[in-house]
Amino acid sequence: MPQIDKKAIIESNRHTEQDTGSTEVQIALLTARINNLSEHLRSNKKDKHGQRGLQLMNGQRRRLLKYLERTNYDGYIALTDKLGIRRGQRIVR
Repeated sequence: MPQIDKKAIIESNRHTEQDTGSTEVQIALLTARINNLSEHLRSNKKDKHGQRGLQLMNGQRRRLLKYLERTNYDGYIALTDKLGIRRGQRIVR
């Protein structure tokens, strides 16, 4: 599995110079980890512990996305477009 370049991900998704933990940054980091683990699981189909980790990360990202959608809808739309995450039709604005 290739390493994730966390600094580049944080750099491209942060709001301010000191921002390392905003919702957008957390979602972007989780998305990179999810993509990396998904690639691993394609060739290692019997890795059940990895599958559980993927499910946990997907759930965490879903909760963060729901929070972002509720608090900053425009930011939610921009981030999901940028990261290529499919979104549901929960809020109509």
